[in-house]
Amino acid sequence: MVKRLILLILDGAADRPVDGKTPLSEAYTPGLDRLAQNAVCGFHYPVSPGIAPESDLATISLLGYVPEKYYTGRGPLEALGIGLAIKQGHEVAFRANFATIDPATRRIIDRRVGRSLGSEEARELARALDGMQLGQDGYAVVRATIGHRAVVVIGSRSQRLSAAVSNIDPAYVRKGLISEAVKDPEMVLPRCKPLEDTEEARRTCEMVDEFVDRAIEVLEAHPVNAERANKGLLKANAILLRDAGDRIPEMPPISKQLGLSPAAAIAEMPVEIGIARAAGMKPYMVSPPSGDLARDLPERLEAVLKALRDGNGFVYVHLKGPDEPGHDGDFEGKKKAIELIDKHFVSPLLDHIDLKETAILVTSDHATPWSLKSHSGDLVPWMLSWGEIPDGPGEFSEIACKKHGGQILEHGWLLLPYVVEFIKKRAQ
Repeated sequence: MVKRLILLILDGAADRPVDGKTPLSEAYTPGLDRLAQNAVCGFHYPVSPGIAPESDLATISLLGYVPEKYYTGRGPLEALGIGLAIKQGHEVAFRANFATIDPATRRIIDRRVGRSLGSEEARELARALDGMQLGQDGYAVVRATIGHRAVVVIGSRSQRLSAAVSNIDPAYVRKGLISEAVKDPEMVLPRCKPLEDTEEARRTCEMVDEFVDRAIEVLEAHPVNAERANKGLLKANAILLRDAGDRIPEMPPISKQLGLSPAAAIAEMPVEIGIARAAGMKPYMVSPPSGDLARDLPERLEAVLKALRDGNGFVYVHLKGPDEPGHDGDFEGKKKAIELIDKHFVSPLLDHIDLKETAILVTSDHATPWSLKSHSGDLVPWMLSWGEIPDGPGEFSEIACKKHGGQILEHGWLLLPYVVEFIKKRAQ
């Protein structure tokens, strides 16, 4: 009888076959292969067919929530993940990246400062921008999170603002509250555009543009960037804003949704911590990703085991690693990241649990095809492993799941309910 369910999301691990191969199919993964001995598998569109989602939207969907009903933008989730409140109606939260630009032309040289910006450097830069006065009664709250990432809240003390504004990041375009990756974007820092014909949206855009312009002046002259330039490193001399939201989502507790209580989350990034809190899960905090999976994964494993020892009936685990080499077009790097997750997380996890009492659902939040170097709208494989399931596919990959057959789900939010119902029926 299943007492616990683990949802293991391998960030960006899914891919599209090239010459009949994917990083998952080529990786040496004895742990995942062991899970695949007693498993069913299939595919899902993380959100809906044709959508290349960001991780936040896809994760909300995979946790069983219809994004159109509950999603309020990535900015509020990032803010919630680091403990920032939002004054509804008067503040708009954005996910932000420190970036490298040519100040004279606003051409974007690197959206992520070459991924070389240290968290302490980012904190110093954020402090230089935090508290900036905008217009007559506006202000900016700026918090660095991990590496080049940050949260920016644009607020007004007396006037109302709106989240219906465009992204100041050409790599992602807003469609309602959803952002989608843009293929071959024009890499120039854009101006903010109102997405609705309201004074609140126009006012917000004016404040956003003022913040972005003044941030370039402050950052270009900052000692951190002078030191980086002396070392031959890219300057973090601009800040990109995207995924605006003006309220925290009101989501019913996931434990009630699934009938598995209590619920826990092991997540590495602020946005996933924010999602976990919004869904009523207890976050088990771990150190930010260091870039060294062999060092990071044992800590994630121990957090999962502690969550299980604490009696949690549902544990959501989100592991980074495969996504970045996918963005870099690095097949071997993505394959290696999957192998490290298998070696340092999946295999040792199986030494500590009974698969007759603990079911494990493995999937990705989206595909990041190495051949595309960006998120895509491809189908993503899923696998439910449980000791009571006979005749599994033998391995977990896009190729094996297609060969083995299985349920194809049009929306990611259908996956957990489908799995819970499958387990209930099988247990009868």
